[in-house]
Amino acid sequence: MSQAKSGAPNETRRSGIRIIRAVAPYLWPADDRTLRIRVVLAMVMLVSAKLIAVSTPVLYKGAVDALAGEGVPPLALGAVGLTVAYGVARALNVGFQQLRDALFAPVAQRALRRLALETFRHMHQLSLRYHLTRKTGGLSRIIERGVKGVDFLLRFLLFSIGPLLLELILIAIILTVMFDWWYLVIVVGVLVSYVWFTFAVTEWRVKLRREMNTQDTDANQKAIDSLLNFETVKYFGAEEREAQRYDGAMRGYERAALKTSYSLSFLNFGQSVLITSGLVGVMVLAAIGVQAGTLTVGDFVMVNAYMIQITVPLNFLGTVYREIRQALIDMGEMFDLLEQPPEVEDKPGASDLQVSGGEITFDKVRFSYDPAREILRGVSLSVGAGQRVAIVGATGSGKSTVGRLLFRFYDVTGGAIRIDGQDIRDVTQESLHSAIGVVPQDTVLFNDTIRYNIAYGLDDATQDQIEEVARAAQIHDFIRSLPEGYETQVGERGLKLSGGEKQRVGIARTLLKDPPILLLDEATSALDTDTEQEIKSALDRAGQGRTVITIAHRLSTIAESDLIVVLEAGEIVEQGSHAMLLVRRGRYAQLWNRQLADESAA
Repeated sequence: MSQAKSGAPNETRRSGIRIIRAVAPYLWPADDRTLRIRVVLAMVMLVSAKLIAVSTPVLYKGAVDALAGEGVPPLALGAVGLTVAYGVARALNVGFQQLRDALFAPVAQRALRRLALETFRHMHQLSLRYHLTRKTGGLSRIIERGVKGVDFLLRFLLFSIGPLLLELILIAIILTVMFDWWYLVIVVGVLVSYVWFTFAVTEWRVKLRREMNTQDTDANQKAIDSLLNFETVKYFGAEEREAQRYDGAMRGYERAALKTSYSLSFLNFGQSVLITSGLVGVMVLAAIGVQAGTLTVGDFVMVNAYMIQITVPLNFLGTVYREIRQALIDMGEMFDLLEQPPEVEDKPGASDLQVSGGEITFDKVRFSYDPAREILRGVSLSVGAGQRVAIVGATGSGKSTVGRLLFRFYDVTGGAIRIDGQDIRDVTQESLHSAIGVVPQDTVLFNDTIRYNIAYGLDDATQDQIEEVARAAQIHDFIRSLPEGYETQVGERGLKLSGGEKQRVGIARTLLKDPPILLLDEATSALDTDTEQEIKSALDRAGQGRTVITIAHRLSTIAESDLIVVLEAGEIVEQGSHAMLLVRRGRYAQLWNRQLADESAA
């Protein structure tokens, strides 16, 4: 299947037929016989309801003729009996429709749940590159609209368009058999004109709705972006600037919404003219027949009842078609997301990583985010089992990229990375990720309790385990001092905690994970000196018995490392111990002396 490029709002979406094919397996789940039986029974109820619906005007005609003393009443019932039968038929019609909906509801809800779960899982399978280039607010909006579109499609495509077509066919047959083929000509002419007009105008409105969607997504993204950066907005007194940005996006949405509204008025008026013309046409034919004595008053009433019966769903058809067309657009965006291939995937038959000691080897590793600019240029490095290795260098030297490649957020473009002799591209990502614990520069916490955030490191962690790692991360006493202790809410992204407190929580949950390899990605660079020393102590404890790779900006935190590697423009220019590198008076010594001078000046 063709792959949709992310971020291309004007790209042609997959056709409606392809979308319906994609949704069909959720309507007829191969692994659930009970749900398939429900689908069959719902269809039986649907057909039953429509057969009763087209018979009710016949009973109505009989009652009118019986009262007028004309014709032969059907079923040999009197006017009162036919009136009661008419009421029972209407009640049965509604009853079968409600039973149909009740039978199908579990099918629809299960389909929505499975599709939402599949989309959610797929988002977590997409590469880091994809998430860095897409906006979270826009993605959430696409998924929200897509799932709602599926819900609408399941309910209305099956229970509005299908039943309407069946009802129209039955009514056309009855009008032709009981009256004259001219009735059929008028009805078919009106239907064809109505459908053509509705579809043509709706296709035009779809383009307007796409523009409206784009503006809506843009406004939503700006709002989420601003709220996530609440503190930054306050620091720069930019509340009004943000309000103007948001209002600008909403202004575009307003213009698109007005065009959509005006086009809707035009569509509704045109549909009304067509339907009214058809209604008047068949009523005139029936009136002529009554005057000529070939038809009864009951026939006139029955024709009127059938036309009204057609008119109501036809009016609804316009709305349903517009919504279905919109649902297909929204679902197209979501299925484009589902078709976005993961950049990093497990090889067929990949085995689990077996960590015996934790030795890490970078063998002539090359990598580039963009083919025009290579970040790592043949990096070769050996990290012994249980060894502490630090990677330092100026901004843009490639040191953070080393960590991302080790965790396999990206695959190397040349060379190989091995753990205990196993190429990380040959093992499952799940086993690789479970073997590596990461403490990033800025630990981001879930908007939940401290207990939840620490326990995130291990499923079903006990309270004793949580408290043990909290002590090791030197945050247990602080947590116990809080009024709600471990049940304290940390706020969105952990904003209720200080930087040092968040880092300790991050260290604690990594310790709970208990990985043989620890990656510290500038874990203290955003902290003040006193807090840095406290966190460094906790990190030293965390690294005991593990292979540790530290990506550092502040050199004072890695002076005790077994090996220090200096990166410059994607190449290793020096490596050795702290003392050895200072004696060489090379690049590391320059970085060290510069930091000492900066600290003295401060």
